[in-house]
Amino acid sequence: MAKKNYFQHKTVWITGASSGLGEQLAYDLSKQGAKLILSARRINELERVKQNCTGNAEDIMILPLDLMVHEAMPDKVKEVLSHFGKVDVLINNGGVSQRSYAIDTAFEVDKRIMDINFFGTVALTKALLPSMIQHQLGHIAVISSIAGKVGVPKRTAYAASKFALVGFFDALRAEVHQHDIKVTMICPGFTQTNIAVNALIGEGKANGKQDPDIAKGMSVKYVCGRILKAIKKNREEVYIGGREVFGVYVRRLWPKLFFRIARGLAE
Repeated sequence: MAKKNYFQHKTVWITGASSGLGEQLAYDLSKQGAKLILSARRINELERVKQNCTGNAEDIMILPLDLMVHEAMPDKVKEVLSHFGKVDVLINNGGVSQRSYAIDTAFEVDKRIMDINFFGTVALTKALLPSMIQHQLGHIAVISSIAGKVGVPKRTAYAASKFALVGFFDALRAEVHQHDIKVTMICPGFTQTNIAVNALIGEGKANGKQDPDIAKGMSVKYVCGRILKAIKKNREEVYIGGREVFGVYVRRLWPKLFFRIARGLAE
């Protein structure tokens, strides 16, 4: 008898599902028989992603969501639970990056990045958590970044938001273990998405250009394969990448060397 796919019939909620990693995760999970909730701000892009999925259309729910509107999260969760009953896997993928020095970045932009990346993710997770506890099941996957482990120039607020996610969900993992709820922290490196193009610069506008390292980075399909494998194997934390992952270990073992390298990147 063929072994059932791990994600078959599981209900998976993906934020940031309109592009990049979220879009590819939708396609991969749809092929594996998952039921999906696709969330992002742009409903037309969510409709496009849904149409490109190979699964049953009735198993895919589109739910527009703005991570900055924290007070809306309980109602969004109610919509999902009324439709599917429960959520087996929440993939917190939505977010925004940064490309500006701290001195050139308006405080309102720092706050916006934190509101989206950290507080938006926390608000949604906390709104869904009572249902997971009630059902004594659930898996929360958080797409952080290598920047959530090492701080580099022009990413001050972005790195802060990703560091904060690591701290929050490390603590949450310990708190919800008794309820059989799992937490996986995923830290990808350079990936071929529009994260740099959409990143915020000092005054809050989009950067509008690609980073060479990202243009030469890992394919979205490869990274998503690693993400789903990490969830399936219940990994607590996983780093995905090449030399940028090496930076995590340099920072840990030889901090002075890392800081010297980081100073060079600021020039």
